[in-house]
This record gives sequence, C-alpha cells and structure tokens, in this order.
Amino acid sequence: MRHSLRILARAYARSIVQLALNVLGYIPSHGLRKLGLRCFGASIGREVLVHHGLWVWSPWKLEIGDKTIVGDRAILDARAGIKLGRNVNISSTVTIWTGQHDYQSPTFDYVAAPVSVGDNAWLSFRSIILPGVKIGEGAVVAAGAVVTKDVEPYTIVAGVPAKAIGKRTKDLRYDLGYGDGSYYRFI
Repeated sequence: MRHSLRILARAYARSIVQLALNVLGYIPSHGLRKLGLRCFGASIGREVLVHHGLWVWSPWKLEIGDKTIVGDRAILDARAGIKLGRNVNISSTVTIWTGQHDYQSPTFDYVAAPVSVGDNAWLSFRSIILPGVKIGEGAVVAAGAVVTKDVEPYTIVAGVPAKAIGKRTKDLRYDLGYGDGSYYRFI
C-alpha cells in the first residue's frame, strides 16, 4: 500500500509540474517564458525567443543556444535531452521527440535517445524530428517532413520519411537575434 501511494504521489507531482510548464507556454512575455524555463532547469542562451504555446517535457534536459527562435506551439520532448545550437530557427508547430515506444517489442518498450540541432539550422513548419536524430549545421528540414535519420550539414531534406533534396549555401550571414529592433523582443 505504501509503495503504491508513493508511486501515485510521484505521478501527481509530475502532473503538477507538466501543468505549470503548459501554462508557462501561454504567459504573454518572451522574457517570463524564458525565466520560467530556466527556473525548471533549462539552459537558454542570449537573445533567444520562445513564442506562445510551447509544450516541453523535462526542461532540465533542454539546451537552447544564443539567438535561437522557438516558434508558436512547438513541442519539445526533452526527456532524453535536446540540444539546439546557435541561431537555429524552430518554426511554428515543429515537434521534436526524444522518446517513443518500440512497436516491434512484445512489451511495447519505451526507447529514448537525445536529439541535437546544429548552428544555423532551420526546422520548417510542422516538421517532426524523431529520437536520436542529429541535424547538422546549416541544414534545412522542409515543412511537414518527418526526420527519422541524421541530416548532414547544409543538406535540405523533405518528405515522409525525409530524404535529401538539395544542398544549402555555406555562406550564411543572417542573424536571428534582436536585429534592428523592429520586433518587440523584450516583452
């Protein structure tokens, strides 16, 4: 009986933490969303933007590099660890999974592996990154792509499952940071 109460108490505590994290995603301030994530243990660089509706699991295993943007309604499952490099664009409704069930396992085992995204990469609208994937520096994941394998640096991938469709220039000079100030990034 004692053991089951302990398990129940832990599950309830995890639910409260997840509820707080979900509410955090809708606080109308980039700064307060970042502060809240840091309070839960996330490592967040300078000039980072975290837009509305973020869902995150295990933020203490989330690392976001300088000048990175996380778009509206992104889902970041950091239970096995997520590392986003510098100047990364995570567009709206992008999903990054670090854990899933093994459908071939007779017991439907849970398997997990970290995900990393290199500097200057762009994960476009509604793309999905699966556990254990490494997205190389400067790579582009097209809208709606499902990435099941590593993406080489400066490679453009698209489709389900994602396949290489081109190469991106290595001469990248843009900066996703605060820029000219035309966007109210301090809020």
